[in-house]
Amino acid sequence: MNIGIFGGTFNPVHKGHVSALKKILSAVSLDRVLVLPDRIPPHKSAEGLVSGSDRLEMCRIAFSDVENTEVSDWELKNEGKSYSVITLRHFHEAFPEDKLYFIMGSDMLASFESWYRYEEILTLCSLICVSRSQEDTDRLEGYADKLRSKGGEVIIVPVEPFEISSSQIRDMLKKNLDCTCYLDENVVQYIMAKNLY
Repeated sequence: MNIGIFGGTFNPVHKGHVSALKKILSAVSLDRVLVLPDRIPPHKSAEGLVSGSDRLEMCRIAFSDVENTEVSDWELKNEGKSYSVITLRHFHEAFPEDKLYFIMGSDMLASFESWYRYEEILTLCSLICVSRSQEDTDRLEGYADKLRSKGGEVIIVPVEPFEISSSQIRDMLKKNLDCTCYLDENVVQYIMAKNLY
């Protein structure tokens, strides 16, 4: 079985995350995808991070209609920072007969060689990286070729550009601006009901 691992802060999860995953599923044959909100992201500041249980629930709402996709609380239940290698070791042991695909954004591939034990990650999974433009793809192929030369498998999937970040969405929510073009309306209702941002 081919299993995709899609981790992220998802603070909040937005339509760009969902549409990127749908595009990946149409480009790469994945039998199952695990969406994992992280506990403490090692690569960025966790300023304004809402609780893990709220991010988990928002992901369950947002990805509910994406086939063969389930939301996992595995990283949220672990102490310390959410290092990808630890997550991948766990799922490699849990599914030893299956092939793992680790899904990431273009900014993540660009910094991948600075990740904790990145060479081990290349032995545990293939990387799927989303590209937002042809220019992005050309740049990413350079990073991908370096990792391929070290024995890694890297698949680059072009996706529609999503022109707003989670931090910009949080700012809009703080100002009570309408975010329904960026967020699933049920996610918006959840955020409003819990007064999250």
